[in-house]
This record gives sequence, structure tokens and C-alpha cells, in this order.
Amino acid sequence: MKIEQFEMERMQSTWENLVEFDMSESGVRPVSLRELGEMGLDLEALLEMPLGYSQSNGTPGLREELTRIYPGATVDMVEVTNGTSEANYLLALALLREGDEVAFEVPNYMQYGGVPRSLGAKVNPFRLRMDRDWEPDWAEFEQAVNERTRLVYISHPHNPTGSVLSLEAMQRIVRRCEEVGAYLLADEVYLGAEISRERTRSFWGMSDRVIVTSGLSKAYGIPGVRIGWIVGSEAVVAACWSQHDYITIGPNKISDAVARVAVRPENREKLYARTRAILQHNLPLMRQWVASFEGFLTFREPQAGALCLLRYASATPSIEIAERVRVNQSVLIVPGSQLGLEGYLRVWLGGKPEYVSEGLRRIGVELLAEKERANG
Repeated sequence: MKIEQFEMERMQSTWENLVEFDMSESGVRPVSLRELGEMGLDLEALLEMPLGYSQSNGTPGLREELTRIYPGATVDMVEVTNGTSEANYLLALALLREGDEVAFEVPNYMQYGGVPRSLGAKVNPFRLRMDRDWEPDWAEFEQAVNERTRLVYISHPHNPTGSVLSLEAMQRIVRRCEEVGAYLLADEVYLGAEISRERTRSFWGMSDRVIVTSGLSKAYGIPGVRIGWIVGSEAVVAACWSQHDYITIGPNKISDAVARVAVRPENREKLYARTRAILQHNLPLMRQWVASFEGFLTFREPQAGALCLLRYASATPSIEIAERVRVNQSVLIVPGSQLGLEGYLRVWLGGKPEYVSEGLRRIGVELLAEKERANG
């Protein structure tokens, strides 16, 4: 199986620990073990824990906790994975065959731009439209989701725009998937990271064609334990578990123990509230910074998530601007070309205020120079 290079992930893994300011991040600043201890994680018990193998599809205790998030799900409809990325990868391995087609919204986290093609599937993109508040271009959507479509991938709340679909849009997507017999893979890792709006509605329960993936990395602020999950039919989850046996086998025991505490209803709400507070504090910093460019930068404020997708008024390729920011300012940002949308930059919103402010200041030095070049 030959797979293309995942440009954004390779860029991040190469530079994120070498720059002074990593503004390419996509979650909020991480929670500490001490904070989790205050939520009920028994740190002393962890010190005594034998570091053997854990249950490969997630311990029954963790899967039982997860079913409480997804009404109607049973423990056999849940699989625990090493992060949401592995959950998405397992679903591609389990469901896609050569000749299948995958509908994929852009811009996006481009994992499903590469994995399906490596399996011999065709990827049909459909655009989200900024002028329609980041809802799909419905004509493109209808073409992309056709009788040959096996899987439709969306992120909701959306990475990288931070947008949330209307109920009518969700229903239209589900209805089309049912019409053609496609699975809908809803990556909901940002659900719970709403900034000011109400909690995002999950696609779970809208159809038996829906599969949900999520994890602790974004809304929970716990990326380092690498815990994600799949929720779907028993048949789909069983197929994913079979693939899991060949790859990483299962998550580790410490991560499973941390996750069991984090996803308890009372702790989940505490972690979501922490994320909301961080983002509510930082969004005005971003708003003021964007306004200082007097029209050179524009964005629709994110409704959820620690990301801001910024449009810039210049013809310079986004990778060139991102490279200048990295080399000259020691700041890492994500070029829109690595998200499927040229002419944009993705900038982090989830750090400590002083970190975000200095990161933005440094990015601004290069963008002001770019503005001057663009204006002649």
C-alpha cells in the first residue's frame, strides 16, 4: 500500500518542537495530570499499576462511560483507539475497497485526502462556501455523493473553519447518504469546544448509516494520552477491531485509566468549560489583531474549536508566507494549501494569552510586509 505524504502532519512534526512559537496547534493548552487528579484520577494507583496490555478495544469500563454520551449505543458499538486519527484510519481500512468513492469536504484536516486513495478509492471533494457561512456547495455535494459513494467524511464542528452546520444542513447530508447507501463518517472531535454558542448536535442517532469518531485531543484538552473512539453499528465496529489487531493492537493502560475519569459526565463538563473559557478569552485578541490589518485579513469567527482560518488579500502562495513566518519569526502556522484551500492561513487560538499575543505579533510582522508588497 503506497500512501502519499501527509503534508501538514509532516510539516508540523518536523518543526513544531524547533520553533519558539507553535501557532499551528489545533486544541487548547493541555490539561495536567495534577488537574485530572483533582477530578478523581487516582495518581497513587497509577504508580502501582502493572504496565501490561490493556483490553485492545478499550476496557469495558471506558466503553460503558462512552455509551452514556451516545444514546442507544452499547459497549459492542464502541471501540477505543489511539486518537481520533487512528479511529478514522481504521474505518478507511475496514470499509473501503478499490473502486469505491469517498466524498470529502474541503477545506479540512486532509487525512481523508490521502488514506482512501492509498486503498484504491476515488476521492470526490466538495467545497464549503465562506459566503454561505461555510455550508456546503450543495451542487458539488450532490455530485460528490453518488451511487458509487461508499463513505462521506465531514468534521463537525468543522476543522479548520470552526463552523457548525444548521440542523437543516445536517438532515440534508444524512438524507443524501441514505439515498445512495453511503456511510456518513462524522468526525466530532471538536464537539464540546463551542466558544459562545450552545452545544453542537451530534450526528449520532440521525441514521443507521452514521458513524461517529471523536477523542480527548481537542475539546477535552488531553491530546497526549492519544485516546479516541469509534461509535457505529456492531458490524462496523467489529470490522475495525479486526484491523486494529494488525496495527497498534490497542491503547495503553494508563491512557485508558485517564480517559475513564475524563469522560465521566461531571468531568466532561468541567473540561468543556475550561476549553470554552480559554477560547472566550483569546478570541477578542484574534479579533483585534485581524482588525489591525485594515482589510488585508478577513475571517468568519469560529463558533467552535481553537482554530482561526484567515483569508489574506494577496496572490502569494500560502506556503511561501508560512515559510517566511517560520524562518524569520520562529513561528509555525498552517498554510491553507495544506488544508485544501489556497489563500488562507490557519492560526492557533488555544494557548496562554501572552503566548497567543506574542505569536500573533510575530506573524503580523511578516503579514504587514506582505501587505506592503501586495499594495505595491
